[in-house]
Amino acid sequence: MATIKDVARRANVSVSTVSRVLSGKAFVDDATKTRVMEAIQALNYQPNPLARALRERKTNIIALMVPGIENQIWPLVARGVENVARKNNYTVLLCNTDDDVETEKRYLVRLRRQWVDGIIVAPARDDSPHLRELHDSGFPVAQVIRGFENDGMDNVMIDNFRVAYDAASYLIKTGHRRIAIASGRQDLHIYRRRLEGYKQALADHGLEADPMLVLQEIKELNNLYRLTQQRLRSGVQIDGLLATSDPKAIIVMRAIRDIGLRIPQDVSVISIDNIEQSNYFEPQLTTMSIPFIQIGELAAKKLIFHIHDPEHFEAVTDYLDTELIIRKSTR
Repeated sequence: MATIKDVARRANVSVSTVSRVLSGKAFVDDATKTRVMEAIQALNYQPNPLARALRERKTNIIALMVPGIENQIWPLVARGVENVARKNNYTVLLCNTDDDVETEKRYLVRLRRQWVDGIIVAPARDDSPHLRELHDSGFPVAQVIRGFENDGMDNVMIDNFRVAYDAASYLIKTGHRRIAIASGRQDLHIYRRRLEGYKQALADHGLEADPMLVLQEIKELNNLYRLTQQRLRSGVQIDGLLATSDPKAIIVMRAIRDIGLRIPQDVSVISIDNIEQSNYFEPQLTTMSIPFIQIGELAAKKLIFHIHDPEHFEAVTDYLDTELIIRKSTR
């Protein structure tokens, strides 16, 4: 296998001249460049990208760390990241943390050692001092979907308070008065904010925030199925339900139907996400649509800008708009 020294010898130039021709970052006269390229072709020389990366301290690889690719929102975010990465000659390395902080920490250590140029992460927990330390060290890192707003770190997300407020308000404006919420883990800021948005919508419309209407996810989604049925069978009156994600909507819709109630005639259901399958649920799911692909695209653009121009980079939280998609699960 030919080496860069073989190319230099054949073209009668120095190794550094061959490197300049390969990088395209420094001037080399046309005649010399032609000799080098002819030598490369004759010897079938293949540059070693790892060696170049070690020299330049740059690999053109960015990492995307997500809780679990089985949740259908994360492939959409990944698609957005890859769309931008490909256009900018970056490769994306995907890592699943399984919502485990220790796994997240181990990945961060390995990724830095393996010379990735930057990391996009959906944090496993709100309290992530290891991410803060990484950011404060100057390493390019961006958060997506999760994390705190305006915490001094780069973030791309939606207004989680507003999206739940708007969803609950839609049910109220269409005549619903006993509105439950299938809430998410309260150790995650996004679900705390969605619960707050729901409660504020009730208060602003003069409705009581009944604790019995809060269906709290506990560890596994299957528990949400049992809790939904338990509340309905105990006589708790529910005429509308806000699911704080589409997977939760699937669970509560199944629970409602399995005890003989109809959607939307007896209970209307609205959700937050708008994964592709929500249009194929029975009935089709009314939902607040989150632009997951665009979130991934913007996060990648911000990260790549940080990589290339750290002196002018400023970490901010960007909010993308959501949209109400009315289908057949509400009346």
